[in-house]
Amino acid sequence: MTDIEKLKKLTGETDEVLLGLLLEDATAFVLSYTNRTRIVTGLEKAVRDLAVVALNRIGTEGESSRSGAGESYNFNDAPKQIYDVLNRYRLARVGGVVHEAKTQ
Repeated sequence: MTDIEKLKKLTGETDEVLLGLLLEDATAFVLSYTNRTRIVTGLEKAVRDLAVVALNRIGTEGESSRSGAGESYNFNDAPKQIYDVLNRYRLARVGGVVHEAKTQ
């Protein structure tokens, strides 16, 4: 099952172009945050989770919180559990250089 098919099942969204864009953006964010050049095993779910967060936040861009009908919502950057996963796979820079294992 592809990532787009998984997102369709998780969210009920049928617009494959939108889901593809959200996955691209999430992938770019994960690669940038972890200082990697490719998505390694263990980061795939974090990419999907970030895409779901982005989908759910469409229409609330720029808001830090919202309340109405007795309910209050706060918008953080991303849930802590996603950052916990990303931090496990983050590569450090040493002397301005990132050392990533070569693929075989």
